[in-house]
Amino acid sequence: MADRCLFVVALVLLVLAPALVSGFWLNSILTQALILGIGAASLIFLSAYGGMISLAQTGLMGIAGYALANMVTQNVPGGETKGLLLGWDPTLALIAAILLTVGIGLLFGAVASRSFGIYFLMLTLTYAVIGYYVFGQVTTLSGFGGVTGISPPSVFDGPVRLYYVGLVLSVGAYLGFRLIRRAPFGVALEGVRDDPIRMASLGFHVPLHRTLAFALAALVAAMAGIVNVWWNGQIDPNTISIGATIDLLVIAVIGGIARLEGAWLGALVFVMANNYLRDLPFADRLGLSEARFNTVVGLLVLAIVVLSPDGLMGIILRARDRSRGSPADRARQSSAPPGPSDGEVLANTP
Repeated sequence: MADRCLFVVALVLLVLAPALVSGFWLNSILTQALILGIGAASLIFLSAYGGMISLAQTGLMGIAGYALANMVTQNVPGGETKGLLLGWDPTLALIAAILLTVGIGLLFGAVASRSFGIYFLMLTLTYAVIGYYVFGQVTTLSGFGGVTGISPPSVFDGPVRLYYVGLVLSVGAYLGFRLIRRAPFGVALEGVRDDPIRMASLGFHVPLHRTLAFALAALVAAMAGIVNVWWNGQIDPNTISIGATIDLLVIAVIGGIARLEGAWLGALVFVMANNYLRDLPFADRLGLSEARFNTVVGLLVLAIVVLSPDGLMGIILRARDRSRGSPADRARQSSAPPGPSDGEVLANTP
């Protein structure tokens, strides 16, 4: 009950955020954190529920973004926009980009579904590298200069509207993953995570479950990639580079890779660090210039992992448990017989 109340309070605050924070905070902090949180949630879903740590989620976000960019942009006289310049209807392009990304996610998942552990991790990293070089070197699609001039549909245009798009998608991804976990598919997926050999012996098709889970994660990553392109107005290979791939993993680790809530908490901390740690007054004296920002993030991640291997969500949950007492204490209190009341004690006292 307390967790639900906390979720409702956080949701109310996020809904009221446009009236509570400045335009910079709304657009540059909260909207970006929501977008990165959606992408990180797809990674955490695969890791926490399926035992698959995927480094392909940033690449899938990029595939959706590039597909949309090439479909909606059009040739303007005197313009220098790269890409296919198909000039499709924005709604049609949106649907096609999502379906394309889910299809590629199915293909990626089918190839990687029979690998486990470090082999799965490296295979998905290979997907990310392939995506980076394909879009970077194939100038027909993008080139390293990227595709520009991408605008969201008029119904979503504007910082406040785009923020609410990110918020609705975030809530949908969170609730959707929670419902999937309680569904028979989610229960079977957790069984595959814990003991794939036993699940196969029980008649479950382990590679198929892992493939479908990868496709579901690709669907969520595609939504994050599309909103990210709308937010940036452009896309280039740097948005799906190895650095961006590691950043998404860092976000999940900071927030807590075992809890869905950690995706958005880690994203918020990462975005705030990216905007504010660069300008600390004592940073230059310590040699932490802007070029060494990744060192600062690395130290931050190291400190969080040392204090709490399950991220910031682990710290929050342990603080909550301490406030309620240990599980053993709660069990003893619930099983102990009720003692005499104060009135009974006084009545029996000679």
